[in-house]
Amino acid sequence: MRLAFAATVGNQNTVPCSPAARRVTSPAMHLVDRIRAAVDRVTARVALVGADPQDDEDLRARKALLVLISVLILPVAALWGALYLAFGSPVGVVPLVYFGVLFAAIAVFSRTRDFPWLLRVGQVDILLAPTLSMIPLGGFLESGGVGLWGILAPLGALVFSEVGSAARWYVAYVVVFLGSGIAGEIVGPIWPPVPGWFTSTMLALNIAVGGTIVFTLLAVFASQRRDALAALRLEQAKAENLLLNILPRSIAEKLKAQSQPIADQFGSASILFADVVDFTPWSERLSPADVVGYLNHLFSHFDDLGERYGLEKIKTIGDCYMIAAGVPTPRPDHARALALMALEMLEAMRSEDEVGHLGLELRVGINSGPVVAGVIGRKRFLYDLWGDAVNTASRMESHGTPGRIQITRATYELLGDEFECEPRGTIPIKGKGEVEVWYLIGPRDDPRQPQSPCK
Repeated sequence: MRLAFAATVGNQNTVPCSPAARRVTSPAMHLVDRIRAAVDRVTARVALVGADPQDDEDLRARKALLVLISVLILPVAALWGALYLAFGSPVGVVPLVYFGVLFAAIAVFSRTRDFPWLLRVGQVDILLAPTLSMIPLGGFLESGGVGLWGILAPLGALVFSEVGSAARWYVAYVVVFLGSGIAGEIVGPIWPPVPGWFTSTMLALNIAVGGTIVFTLLAVFASQRRDALAALRLEQAKAENLLLNILPRSIAEKLKAQSQPIADQFGSASILFADVVDFTPWSERLSPADVVGYLNHLFSHFDDLGERYGLEKIKTIGDCYMIAAGVPTPRPDHARALALMALEMLEAMRSEDEVGHLGLELRVGINSGPVVAGVIGRKRFLYDLWGDAVNTASRMESHGTPGRIQITRATYELLGDEFECEPRGTIPIKGKGEVEVWYLIGPRDDPRQPQSPCK
């Protein structure tokens, strides 16, 4: 209707609209808008009953729904009571008592904000009032099926509480419903029965109106379950992504499947350490936010390089970056892949369109050999490497030259004729004595490099 009205107004200059049509459409739209606004205002006010600023979003929604359903049942109870009284049946007092108890409970709840208390009062009220009414009315059919309303007690527990509570309420409902219905069949109508057509009409209304409220509760329950599952999947995805940012996928899967420490032996892998030269005095001139920002920019670029070459970042220690190839998935070209990344790291430090504008310089060391990899501890998991090959790679970096990539004989022999290397000779390494090392220059087929093979 709103679209039609907008189209009519927008086309007045070209397609004149009759005064009668305008008189009919405009009041109708105003009436619909007023009704909608009134319903929104009432719903908003009802949602505020018993609201507490400290309530979380879930509790606030459950409070609003319970109060709204209770308020909707109130006029139904009043109408049911008035109709029975109008036909001379004193049982009409029972719905009015139900009305008074529920109304008073809502009023008390608006002050106490005690949600469990309101739920219990509402459950007891709806469980007993309709079902016990079947006794004086004459049983199941003679009562017009009014006892069906009692099913709202276990359904309320299912939606607003927990399954165990709902099961107990359901057992109570079955006992009270069957007991009251059978007692009514035995005792018979205590007062003069109401007309048959009225009983049939009440049966239809009890099924229709009660069924509508039951459907609403179930729809809300299904919606809550769907939203909860969607939120759970979202949180699981976030947790999974966070875990994969910390651990390799294969290690994360092992960690989720077993509780014992994870340890693997790799016969051959390559390890790279890269340190930012003179970072400490350089960072003293910057604010903490700038220091973290520069390191994040630099190491994020290294992370991208590592993903491109299929390498495994191990950790960062201050301004030192550690990455490995051949773990946790073995690969025969681990030395080659790590050498290519190391060359790109140095190239990036000199390139203005990458991280070269930072004006920093790297000292890089690489070694190859057997390592042990695994995850230890119970908090702040870290996939780490251990072994002499790791210690030697660290020494290659710390005893290296700024702007150069220093490698050991183990890595030098794995690279073969594919890369250009410059002999440095031997250098003293703590705990190992004199160690022969080389500088990695670049791929042999790079026309910028001199043609002298590593071997």
